[in-house]
Amino acid sequence: MSTNDRRRFMTKVGALTGALLAVSMVSGIGSAFAEDFPTAKVNTTKLAVTDKTVKVGILHSATGTMAISETGSIQAEKLAIAQINEMGGVLGRKIEIIQEDGASDWPTFAEKSKKLLENDKVAAVFGCWTSASRKAALPVFEKDNGLLFYPTFYEGLEQSKNVFYTGQEATQQILAGLDWIAKEKKAKTFYLIGSDYIWPRTSMKIARKHIEQHLGGKVVGEEYIALGDTQFGSVINKIKLKKPDVIYAAVVGGSNVAWFKQLNAAGLNSSKQTMLTISVTEDEVLGIGGENLAGFYSAMKYFQSLKNPNNDKFVADFKKMWGPKAVIGDVTQAAYLGPWLWKAAVERAGSFDVDKAVVALPGYELKTAPEGYVKVDPNHHLWSKLRIGKWRADGQADVVYESELIKPDPFPKGYQ
Repeated sequence: MSTNDRRRFMTKVGALTGALLAVSMVSGIGSAFAEDFPTAKVNTTKLAVTDKTVKVGILHSATGTMAISETGSIQAEKLAIAQINEMGGVLGRKIEIIQEDGASDWPTFAEKSKKLLENDKVAAVFGCWTSASRKAALPVFEKDNGLLFYPTFYEGLEQSKNVFYTGQEATQQILAGLDWIAKEKKAKTFYLIGSDYIWPRTSMKIARKHIEQHLGGKVVGEEYIALGDTQFGSVINKIKLKKPDVIYAAVVGGSNVAWFKQLNAAGLNSSKQTMLTISVTEDEVLGIGGENLAGFYSAMKYFQSLKNPNNDKFVADFKKMWGPKAVIGDVTQAAYLGPWLWKAAVERAGSFDVDKAVVALPGYELKTAPEGYVKVDPNHHLWSKLRIGKWRADGQADVVYESELIKPDPFPKGYQ
């Protein structure tokens, strides 16, 4: 989307939101009866909406190298939908799920998106994880005017009418996290490492600019490893040679298991090396092992260990549904927000129609979010806080830093 297109989009959103909210429903009408909202009025675009049900899609990787990260998102979305159905559904209709597997393959995400939108006519899709999968699916959503709730922290530099981004963009995660580590550890030299696809590469481009132009630091190495690769010996030797103050990492999916185990085997544990990662949550720790992470840091907006009433209830409900050993990471929590935000959008609009729901949601405040509080910005991203977690051997993190609410800025000046 060009700068002029974004301006026109924002102007249109502002005008339409004001008009819609004047006549819209107040969110939270889960007890509404379907007869109060005739199908012919709430579904004018031939979506899969009947007098009793509404179909939505869930599209994540249940198989392949990304399943280690994406399974939690599937679980969270199913929990939210079950809770919404227990409250009476959306506009009096129970939600039915059509689940598809992206299988850690970007073209498959595009193919399954097309099926969900064109064949199944779902009212919304909760899905994708990597930026590669989102970018593969995005043209399908824009062509078919579908609605995607995307849960993952990502590089920013994107804004679409057809997507709400419930994870953090770069200025909320990358820049704020680097500011903290540079100040806290007096760090001047950084070694960047990531998986070899668009999100880590774009994130490291942003990180390098911030380190060199704003923090006065130096990048002493930058490496990319093929997604799913498990051989880190060469890069670990380079890190030992360079001796950076901080390893800044965006290794993704199953590769994390080998990465952290090989680091420890090489003697680069947290007592000898500082690391800040932007890609490890509690979901990945299950496979990595807490003992291999202890003392390293992650920059996220959510950790399972957060202490607030919203999160206490969320954690208890999640474990009740998925078992006492289930863990909850940043993206899992952000995925949980998706169905609730969609419910709010539809009820504020009084319609399942995508165009009406889209303009009804900006400005909405979700005060029951497990992370504490989020607000939907007109640019379709969420206001949220950054938190730094220090990993313990038991696989949970101690939150050692929490920012104020950060306004999302997906197109920061000087980083594009």
